[in-house]
Amino acid sequence: MRKYIGELGLAVVAIIWGSGFVASAVSLEHFTPYQILAIRFLIGIILLSLVFFKKLKNIKKSTIIKGSIIGIFLYLAFALQTVGLVYTTPSKNAFLTAVNVVIVPFIAFFIFKRKMDKFELFGALLAIIGIGVLSLKLSSGINFGDLLTLLCAVAFAFHIFYTAQFVKSEDPVLLTVVQMAAATVLGFIVVLFKGETNFAANIEGVSAVLYLGVFSTTIAFLLQTVAQKFTSETKAAIILSTEAFWGMVFSVIILSEVLTAKMAIGAILILVAIIISETKLKFLKKKFRKEAV
Repeated sequence: MRKYIGELGLAVVAIIWGSGFVASAVSLEHFTPYQILAIRFLIGIILLSLVFFKKLKNIKKSTIIKGSIIGIFLYLAFALQTVGLVYTTPSKNAFLTAVNVVIVPFIAFFIFKRKMDKFELFGALLAIIGIGVLSLKLSSGINFGDLLTLLCAVAFAFHIFYTAQFVKSEDPVLLTVVQMAAATVLGFIVVLFKGETNFAANIEGVSAVLYLGVFSTTIAFLLQTVAQKFTSETKAAIILSTEAFWGMVFSVIILSEVLTAKMAIGAILILVAIIISETKLKFLKKKFRKEAV
């Protein structure tokens, strides 16, 4: 039962992140990318500290160290993704970011010598193909932005992997609080370094950033950290990769984008990838056994 609760939680996270594409598009009209990162993480640390302030007195040194590690990976991933978007197309940026779903099982294999589950690995590869069909447009060559986005995928993969490891021995709430604090500090250091200290915006811009801060950051990352306590890192990466699918859904509903056959095929491939990873095709094995009998 806990496993399914964890997977449902990660599915909700993917839905929230998918809806965040619209808020990101609006907020970028009023703030710089680095300002958005700093503000959304600041909102996260403030809200989490207010809600769970009683827990903060129980924070351990190990939690601070581990939370800081995943917080650094988190900020690096978002920063590399943001800068990469300046030099490449949004579709390639989204696709290359999602490559983290394939990187995660290899991290587990090389660092912990963990045997790769063939169904999860196949599901991860199929998810990547689905995301590629869903979002990728043919364009020439690999540019600087593509390389930065690939590094972003590596950072996200390490974030997912180490979150799964650290949450086994640490309080997920406190781990999330420290993670947000580390990302906030890095965010404002970068903003100050770049001299982007003028935060002027109207109600539309503020509302969009508030949505990103409250839902896409605070609620989503708290839920992700708690949910990963009950599932494997590879399966978590596959479920979180459905963010691309939900981004498509919300773009069609809210931004009135036209649903194409290419988008539908990509969505189906992602769904099949999750089914394979989740069930390991046990239902087919049972069917063949019955027919054999």
